[in-house]
Amino acid sequence: MSDLPSVPRRGPSRRTVAKAAALGVAGLLAGAGKASAADVTVTQLGPRTYDLGISSAALGRTAPVRIILPTSYAAFPGRTWPVLHLLHGAHDDYNSWTRETDIEAFTANRDLIVAMPDGGPTGIPTRWKTGPDYETFQLQEVPAVLRTGYRASTVQAVAGVSTGGYGAMAHAARHPGTFVAAASYSGIPDTTVTNMPTIVQGIVRRENLDPLTLWGDPTTDAATWQDFNPRARAAALRGTALYVSVGSGSLDGGVGSILALLQIIISGTANVLPGVLESLVAPSTQAFVTALGQLGIPATQHLYQGGGHQWSDWKREFATSWPVLAGALGLPA
Repeated sequence: MSDLPSVPRRGPSRRTVAKAAALGVAGLLAGAGKASAADVTVTQLGPRTYDLGISSAALGRTAPVRIILPTSYAAFPGRTWPVLHLLHGAHDDYNSWTRETDIEAFTANRDLIVAMPDGGPTGIPTRWKTGPDYETFQLQEVPAVLRTGYRASTVQAVAGVSTGGYGAMAHAARHPGTFVAAASYSGIPDTTVTNMPTIVQGIVRRENLDPLTLWGDPTTDAATWQDFNPRARAAALRGTALYVSVGSGSLDGGVGSILALLQIIISGTANVLPGVLESLVAPSTQAFVTALGQLGIPATQHLYQGGGHQWSDWKREFATSWPVLAGALGLPA
């Protein structure tokens, strides 16, 4: 199965350029100009919201990023802004945060840039063993464009849902100091806890991709799996503000869990009920939180009863985590 469609490589309209000029970004827009050696196309979606198409060497294609600029962006042309990166989950895409939440309204009059980068069809933003390098795209190429063309500062936080929650913790753990805060909502911050490799491989298989192209075989390539496992690198999260949440879902274990795992093996995760899937991924967050506790690394955690692997829960959890993210970014809660 091919990856998500790229943003069309076309020049912006005259109206888009005029609006961008008012915001101080026309230099990047004009002629679909360049930022940090990356060709960037820009489409304006609203007063503060843009879709960027970044020509990515790491991915070998043009990949989309949706950004939301601060309300007062044009009023302070000499100012730089902290960035909140929001990562999408599996079988979804980069526009999910604006489609499923009120993130545009939520961030109005809050002094930050929001960036929602493409993570591919699996939403696992990693360096694939055989395939794309979403880690480099999200951690190097996207920030370079934001700093060159949108006055982004080096102060960054990252948050994600589901496999994007994996990405948030993996990015922060594998690159200490890059993010002042990281948040995972129903994520997979321990990829090797019991049954989790089966679930991860089911996500990949659901997109008609070979599971071995991710990190190889969980047994024979165990070192690679651990290298990309946030729990294995948890010590590197010391000093990063953390928020971790997951529900217990709708299963009590036993036969129901076994049948759900069989369904994932056969057909992937897309058709598994939200409450069932939440039960299956919950042990990953629980093991991660335990590891943080053993290391004496503080984290704000919300391990709640019930819930599902769904946006209605994640929207609530994002709002609950905002004081943690805002405090680290130097913003009012």
